[in-house]
Amino acid sequence: MNYIERRHKSVSSRIIPVQPFDYVVFGATGDLTKRKLIPALYHRFKDGQFDEQSRIIGVSRTKLTDAEFQQAARDSIAQFVEKDYQDDKVIDRFVSTFSYVANDVTDPAKWGDLSANLRDDPKIVRAFYLAIAPDLFGPTCEYIQKQGYYRRDARVVIEKPLGHDLQSSIEINGEVSKIFAEDQVYRIDHYLGKETVQNLLALRFANILFEPVWNSAHIDHVQITVAESVGAGTRGYYDESGALRDMVQNHMLQLLCLVAMEPPASDAANALRDEKLKVLRSLKPIANGDVGKMTVRGQYRNGSVDGQVVPSYQDELPDDRKGSRMETFVALKAEIENWRWAGVPFYFRTGKRLASRASEIVIQFRNIPHSMFDHAEGAPRPNRLIIRIQPDEGVKLLMMIKDPGPGGMRLREEPLNLSFAATFQERTPEAYERLLLDVIRGSQTLFMRRDELEAAWMWIDPIRRAWDAATDQPHLYHAGTWGPSAAVALIERDGRTWHEEN
Repeated sequence: MNYIERRHKSVSSRIIPVQPFDYVVFGATGDLTKRKLIPALYHRFKDGQFDEQSRIIGVSRTKLTDAEFQQAARDSIAQFVEKDYQDDKVIDRFVSTFSYVANDVTDPAKWGDLSANLRDDPKIVRAFYLAIAPDLFGPTCEYIQKQGYYRRDARVVIEKPLGHDLQSSIEINGEVSKIFAEDQVYRIDHYLGKETVQNLLALRFANILFEPVWNSAHIDHVQITVAESVGAGTRGYYDESGALRDMVQNHMLQLLCLVAMEPPASDAANALRDEKLKVLRSLKPIANGDVGKMTVRGQYRNGSVDGQVVPSYQDELPDDRKGSRMETFVALKAEIENWRWAGVPFYFRTGKRLASRASEIVIQFRNIPHSMFDHAEGAPRPNRLIIRIQPDEGVKLLMMIKDPGPGGMRLREEPLNLSFAATFQERTPEAYERLLLDVIRGSQTLFMRRDELEAAWMWIDPIRRAWDAATDQPHLYHAGTWGPSAAVALIERDGRTWHEEN
């Protein structure tokens, strides 16, 4: 039995199959479906979490036959699934569950008929995945209702961006809520499906070690970094959103909530989301004169990434967008106004074309109040807990120890290191694998509630408005660096530094 077979047997023994389902994917010919949804569903099928009793129904404007859609699924697997996990017999079984309906939800005269694809059996879970532009959410939900496909137990999954500000978010969610009740709506943020992010919950609430010191008396500050080495490319979407909307408003604020929230009474979806909402509502507003002191926006210029010269953001823009002030980098300082976190700053940093790809949370504890090692070589340094989300997922606790050997006391910092790859020695499921089937299970724990989303926009909007009203340009930084010098100044004004691995 080779490694893949051993791994598959080990994982399969822990898999809990879901009910049979009809998964309708609107936007079935799009990039998200090709890169993420089909590979994720294939892995869950291969691990035995569902079988041929379930159906995957693609819907898009493009005219395709079932066979052509099945071939597109094969192509997706060939391109985006690791070669070791591609099994021709499993792929044949998997794509046999696929069917396709051409449909244009914006024109009732071109509405496709899903009647032959959807089953009326109440034991068959019915889910609609809207992998389409947000302005089509409303018309698609209307189509579902008017065609008679809506059921009270059906679920609808909606992808970001869920608006560009509070008002547009309210409008989009309002259109969806005309048809689907809140307990039917799954607002997906793939960051919450990452194993390391979920392990943050286990780290905090399944161990007694950290909770007594998880407060302002023992924690000096928190850093949250989501860095990308890739550029924005020529996507028009990015120049309409920017790093603040694209990363801070959803992913990074969700990470902040998991770090800062009070212990929920249970792991029920609303128990956890209630606590996240309290954190968002406790964020100190950043507005008017505070924006210049508490935030930094940047834009990358040409530079070198991995030894390759790359163009600036402006060079990548189409001609009609040249001169854009849209930010590709954000650094900011957030404060939570409650008893647990009063006086503890939370520093955010995210951007495109940075020195490396890395997502991590750094909890820096306060220094010891008194050192007995007056004559030691090497001063004690504050302990740091580093939760690495990607890549090289794991948890690391930096501690002071004695350097072995005679000749006096020498102190040095060394890690207690939990590497997921070394510990579990098996493939870590992608976020969409977990989230897609959480929808079928009816578990909303890792999905955003509407009031969470609106609270996040309420905090973000004043920053965005202040930037739009300002006349200054974003700070420029060379591609392949860690952002503009103003971001360094933001944290160093407080006597702190960004954590960067050597």
